[in-house]
Amino acid sequence: MIGMNRLVLMTAATGLVSMLVFCGNGSPEGSDPLLLNLTQTLDREHYHAPELNDEFSQHAYRAVLDNLDRDKQFFTAEDIKALSVHEKAIDDQVRMGSFAFFDSAWSRLQSRLNVIEPWVDQTLSKPLVYQTKSTWTEYEDVPEYVKNETALHKQWDLWLQFQTVDRLYRKQESQKGIKPVEEDPDLEATEGATPESALDKAERILPFDSLELKARNETAKFIHDWFKRWRGMDRKDQVSFYLNSLCQVYDPHTNYYAPEDKENFDISMTGKLEGIGATLSERDGYVKVERIVPGSASYKQGDLKAGDLILKVAQGKEEAVDIVGMKLDEAIKLIRGKKGTEVRLTVKKPDGLIQEIPIIREVVVIEESYARSLVFEFNGHKLGLIQLPSFYADFSARGRGRNCTGDVQAEIEKLQKAGAEGIVLDLRNNGGGSLADAIEMSGLFIPSGPIVQVRFPNGGVQQAADPDPSVRYEDPLVILTNTYSASASEILAAALQDYGRAIIVGSKSTFGKGTVQTFVPLEGAGNAVFPDGFGQVKVTIQKFYRINGGTTQLVGVVPDVILPDLYDEVERGEKEMDFHLEYDKIRPAAYRAYSGSHSAGKGPAIDQAKSRIASGEYYQLIRERSKQLGAQRAQYEYPLDLNAYTALQQDWQSQAKKVSDYPYQTVVDSLYALPVDIASAQGDEAKLALKTDWIKRYKKDVGIDEAAQILSAWLGQ
Repeated sequence: MIGMNRLVLMTAATGLVSMLVFCGNGSPEGSDPLLLNLTQTLDREHYHAPELNDEFSQHAYRAVLDNLDRDKQFFTAEDIKALSVHEKAIDDQVRMGSFAFFDSAWSRLQSRLNVIEPWVDQTLSKPLVYQTKSTWTEYEDVPEYVKNETALHKQWDLWLQFQTVDRLYRKQESQKGIKPVEEDPDLEATEGATPESALDKAERILPFDSLELKARNETAKFIHDWFKRWRGMDRKDQVSFYLNSLCQVYDPHTNYYAPEDKENFDISMTGKLEGIGATLSERDGYVKVERIVPGSASYKQGDLKAGDLILKVAQGKEEAVDIVGMKLDEAIKLIRGKKGTEVRLTVKKPDGLIQEIPIIREVVVIEESYARSLVFEFNGHKLGLIQLPSFYADFSARGRGRNCTGDVQAEIEKLQKAGAEGIVLDLRNNGGGSLADAIEMSGLFIPSGPIVQVRFPNGGVQQAADPDPSVRYEDPLVILTNTYSASASEILAAALQDYGRAIIVGSKSTFGKGTVQTFVPLEGAGNAVFPDGFGQVKVTIQKFYRINGGTTQLVGVVPDVILPDLYDEVERGEKEMDFHLEYDKIRPAAYRAYSGSHSAGKGPAIDQAKSRIASGEYYQLIRERSKQLGAQRAQYEYPLDLNAYTALQQDWQSQAKKVSDYPYQTVVDSLYALPVDIASAQGDEAKLALKTDWIKRYKKDVGIDEAAQILSAWLGQ
């Protein structure tokens, strides 16, 4: 095993900092040293750095314009024609340390804001027409810029009406079920109720004119706040914006971090902060949830998911603040807060559904981030499940600190002592972590052999292997995955699938992230814009490959048994990202398929599961709903007539209720915590709740139900 120390350290999620520094050879007079340092460091360190040529320039040109105006709401075709003189010049500008293109585009955007804002005030200054045949079309990718300023004005009028109709519809819906004061006996009977309190409640029932005015005012405020945030970006923000647009051309996981951004990244990865416990990113003007920190307030509440877009933030009962277009650090300041306080997030789900999610902020309880297990019973079999939220390890105390491999091994031993005949390893929503632990943990289930291959920029390939010939667990194993199982999760699932050691069960593929990143400090003490130094760049340095020779990049791990998912028709994962690295193959490693005592029953168990899922009524309902959501996501024409819009929303809610109201019945006989875990928490109610409350989420879980039936068939009954 060669180069293992480097291989272990350069993991995607550990954020370990490489101590490489760039030593420049001088730069043109008046050039920006940060821009030069960044691009030359990327050229030196990136796994597959593109050449700084006209093709790079065209990609960077498009990335900047998309990041400034992906929905094509500000620029016109005339603007783009004027900016096109830079389309093949950005590579030359980068070499000179020049921001010429960005500054030109930024100046034009600011001018457009000044033109559009009066349109907004004019359009929303009077009641809109809500009986109309006009429509607004939402595109996942807007096809083209409008021709000129006149066409842009017309487009904004339609979009403002769409925004207002949606707000008005939701206000009308919120009025339903509110009783007038004289019809509300609970209010009249409340001891100490005053006329003022009764009046306050009565005023919640508003006439149409008042609701309509509120909807228009909210739309206007949203636009003004959005424009204010654009105008409020200082030079540091602008430089960071441009540098990240350039980094994007290298690949989706290469990013520039100013000093304060790197600090925020480190905090988000520790799970030790007061807040909601979610890793956030800025994506096309939206704050996007990238990852839910295991054990955090968001994780416990359960409604906020990776992939959600946060639209508004409210502190407790205060008025919500629109954060679309807001600087990420400003949005994070609103979302974070002291332990025990409530934040209400209005989010947009991948299917377009808008949902308000209340979360009580707290300090992450680290214990909940560790591996834990439960016992469940089915068809006379006692089975075990191990939930692994991430591939954690104490890198500051490697060999001494706590790590997930040791914890999983301990949970296996506890389940075996409890009589478990088969085990489920739940890697759903596990975004990865320590590569070393992915390798070592794979070794718990197989004899010695290669686990993963890594290729370096020079084309050299290294194999990382499990050197231990002992097998810690030999009985049937099912691994649960979903779209957000990534990185180290994909390495373990892929290795055990290639060996034929486990049955992988989950949505149609895992995330598809087959690359490794590390942080590289940028040389320089800083300047007037960056007085605290130039920060760091997170750069992709390696690529993962399975032992069968294929990479997990883009394709992920395709399960042996695929469970239909509501979002199957919505593009998710690595492949939805621009400038991703491609799928390819290398020479397979030399390995031998696993041939343990239970190998013979694996194939029939898979076949039975596929047949069951193909004919299941519930799964058919999921497939139908998935097609509807996919169609809505790609392109949808919304009526701007209020009655028609209301009918559309009610139809969508009716479709969603077919799934949410389906009388799904679990097949699992019982679920419970291990007696040894209960005993360890006796006398401590909080600790006991920590050991037992998490089990509730599995009581109606399609994944565990299928795993139970697969394990039962695999065991021969």
